[in-house]
Amino acid sequence: MNTRKTIALLTALALALTAFCAPVMAENSTELIVFAAASMTETLTELKNVYESANPGVSIVLSFESSGTLKTQIQEGAECDIFISAGQKQMNQLDKAADPSVNTEGLDFVLEGSRINLLENKVALVVPEGNPKGIESFTQLAEMLKAGTVFMAMGNSDVPVGQYTQKILAYFELDEKELANAGVLTYGTNVKEVTTQVKAASVDCGVVYGTDAYSAGLDVMDTATAEMCGQVIYPAAVLKGSKNPEAAQAFLTWLTGEEASAVFSSVGFSPVPQK
Repeated sequence: MNTRKTIALLTALALALTAFCAPVMAENSTELIVFAAASMTETLTELKNVYESANPGVSIVLSFESSGTLKTQIQEGAECDIFISAGQKQMNQLDKAADPSVNTEGLDFVLEGSRINLLENKVALVVPEGNPKGIESFTQLAEMLKAGTVFMAMGNSDVPVGQYTQKILAYFELDEKELANAGVLTYGTNVKEVTTQVKAASVDCGVVYGTDAYSAGLDVMDTATAEMCGQVIYPAAVLKGSKNPEAAQAFLTWLTGEEASAVFSSVGFSPVPQK
């Protein structure tokens, strides 16, 4: 057999093997779509890379936004295997087992038995570099807001960090509408927008999560107590519409393990012990 015929034969064999193997590879590949609160962007991206390296057949697609926006996308039919919210409210609104006063539409998206409390975070008062207004605590901030001498960024009412901030304002007997009308408040559609405003010094201070302050290198002046705004718990669950529920559960379980917990702890999250 001459050289040309040999090359042609080898090429034909290579193409045949490629055609044969491609469907097999696709069948063995598992894609997981994870919707997660924007405050998890850095840590979950890091953990995705770790998990994919240890599990070559799994590909994780991450989508980050405010928990309220993600909840709406899920409700409207967006494909999602795992939902991790920065607040219980958004998860409860999708969970048939939740109190009907919260799940007012009787939505049933959460796979029974998969829901866990994954992480705890802290609500932090942060300031731009140099802290021009000399803000040192939530108590001092409350007085400055009353006096109209400070400009603060917070999440809007659809965002868990905004809801926690509303509780803090109520704790100090401050009327949010009055403050907004007085021009001392500005809003972000997710916690990253609030962080960006503080980082850019376009505001005097902002209320974000401790983990976002860490990631952005912002100075934390104070953290809210549970009395001010309650515990900041991140629930997580596999969704009923998942095309790969077993693989999704395996990844969610891995997120509660030692390797993932070490990454979460390094940026300020507190893993919640699982029962």
